[in-house]
Amino acid sequence: MKALMFGWEFPPHISGGLGTASYGLTRGLATIKDMEIIFVVPRAFGDEDQSMMRLIGAEDIPVTRRKLKLASYKKEIEYLEVNSKIIPYVDPEDFWKITREEETEEVKFVQTNEEGKIPFTGKYGVDLLKEIYNYSIVASVIAEENDFDVIHAHDWLTYPAGIAAKEVSGKPLVIHVHATDFDRSGGNVNPDVYSIEKRGMDAADKIITVSKLTQRTVIEKYGIDPSKVVTVYNAVEPLKEEFPIEKESPLPERIVTFLGRITLQKGPEYFIEAAHLVLKKMSNVRFVMAGSGDMMVKMVNLAAAKKITDKFHFTGFLKGDDVFRMLKMSDVYIMPSVSEPFGISPLEAMQSNVPVIISKQSGVAEILTYAVKVDYWDIEAMADAIYGLLNYKGAHTFFQKFGREEVESLKWENAARNVKEVYDSVLN
Repeated sequence: MKALMFGWEFPPHISGGLGTASYGLTRGLATIKDMEIIFVVPRAFGDEDQSMMRLIGAEDIPVTRRKLKLASYKKEIEYLEVNSKIIPYVDPEDFWKITREEETEEVKFVQTNEEGKIPFTGKYGVDLLKEIYNYSIVASVIAEENDFDVIHAHDWLTYPAGIAAKEVSGKPLVIHVHATDFDRSGGNVNPDVYSIEKRGMDAADKIITVSKLTQRTVIEKYGIDPSKVVTVYNAVEPLKEEFPIEKESPLPERIVTFLGRITLQKGPEYFIEAAHLVLKKMSNVRFVMAGSGDMMVKMVNLAAAKKITDKFHFTGFLKGDDVFRMLKMSDVYIMPSVSEPFGISPLEAMQSNVPVIISKQSGVAEILTYAVKVDYWDIEAMADAIYGLLNYKGAHTFFQKFGREEVESLKWENAARNVKEVYDSVLN
């Protein structure tokens, strides 16, 4: 069986969990006999691990003077060459703020370079909706020129590409919901994004969600038939051999770490409020907020207002090996997300021998036993949990030992087998 898979990012060029999950699932599927993956991204940089799949960069596919009929756009368009550059992207965390302030314009032309190819950067920015549309155009070309059995589109960014490939090929479409705009926006849903998500869900033959939490959102908020939706939980990559789990920290104090995007969805303000309460009770602790996002400045100001900046550190965005170096320095990891479809980072922390505190409003809470679970808004319970894990050795050792054992059973190979069953169901 061969799957044509559309993603938006792939390691080492990632800005969050989407690329990490795409890599893990692809690696897991590669272990299944007779399973082949063609993985498409807007832009391929050349340093991606292609041992388990064939990687295609959409920007390498010529589209000039092709005539494609896309039923979803209800008209036949001749794509003309326009030799002008696409406006550069802003940082990922700025996208949500900007797209809620600017109206999108109807796309009339596809901008190509002198080779008739559409330039992509594979990032998130002011032209993201236009880029998604262009990606769907290239997807139809790729679907015409390649042989495959099933289409798999990761997250809303690639749903139009999946739909275009389905229209051209007639092959079944599986979409993978890693998050919805209800999660990302805190309820302030972007109508353009919602429309793309809804259209993708309606067009899909089957929908994979990363948790029961997300499954309920898909059914209740988008009006999808429950029989069409199945949950497949994420997993975690094995820890690299060069990263032993022994704790390494240059500081004498204990370290509590928040690692993720500093956005409304991740609940960073609750982390700071809890840190403030803990620091009233003990002084030999430091708090680290590792990440970047549109709430960064607000969080710096909040820490200053609480007068805890001497014990609070902002590292900026971390990725790759730097994530595990940070975890090796940590005594406790916390994910206070307001709405988290899954959450792979707690698994990475547990894998690194770090006890974790997670919000009950996260998908990963559905499958973890040896994690402390609190409501994201309950800063007193959060502070109590942090204090307990730092001061009671028995509790720390308990969650450290059994947490690591638990997470080692969460393998991408198992998730891949469940996804393969979804492929079989739409083909049969």
